[in-house]
Amino acid sequence: MEKKYLSKIIATDNEGLQLISACCSGAEIKIEDIKYLKDNKVFLLSLKRSKIETENKDKKVISVCKFEFVDQVKSKNIRQANLEQKLELIGIDYLKNKQNYEISLIFTNNAYITLSTEIIEVTLDDQNKAN
Repeated sequence: MEKKYLSKIIATDNEGLQLISACCSGAEIKIEDIKYLKDNKVFLLSLKRSKIETENKDKKVISVCKFEFVDQVKSKNIRQANLEQKLELIGIDYLKNKQNYEISLIFTNNAYITLSTEIIEVTLDDQNKAN
């Protein structure tokens, strides 16, 4: 019998962010699975990714990537009205901008989402196994 391990990775610095970026590289995201809860300053991303941190790299898992303390969200080259549109995440990067961080989610086709945040507080939480 195979054990189910659901990962949870919490990033509070560049190292952690790069680990989450590596885990999410190549992940598939639907526009409808991207949410910004402005009042809570939370940005959520539900994604289907490969479990690269385990031996079975072909296994897909549904994960939620949660960014906290987000003051502003900007996107480029993403048609938000097209809810079924799928994006492929290339990686996550950031720049320090005065007192804030600009965290960039970089997708294929030159699409990206930039989050302005006071601190790096990102959680990658596996929900269940996808097929």
